[in-house]
Amino acid sequence: MDPAIQKKISVLFEPNSLTHLRVKEKDVAVKSDAEGNAMFAFVGKLNEDGNIKGERYTRVLVKDKDGKIIKDHWDLKGKAS
Repeated sequence: MDPAIQKKISVLFEPNSLTHLRVKEKDVAVKSDAEGNAMFAFVGKLNEDGNIKGERYTRVLVKDKDGKIIKDHWDLKGKAS
């Protein structure tokens, strides 16, 4: 994932929401979890149906029992249509 996109989606979003952004000429849709962390990202071109055609990413976010982040990275999962 482009570092500029990763930086833009590293903030907290509204919990359990889908947010659309525009970063570096790419359309980005972000789904957040109950805490507002971005967990799914769809990056590419927004089509007339409102869907993004491009790539699909999922976030691996692992915390210990105290809430400290142990792992935090994005995995490319394939094409998004």
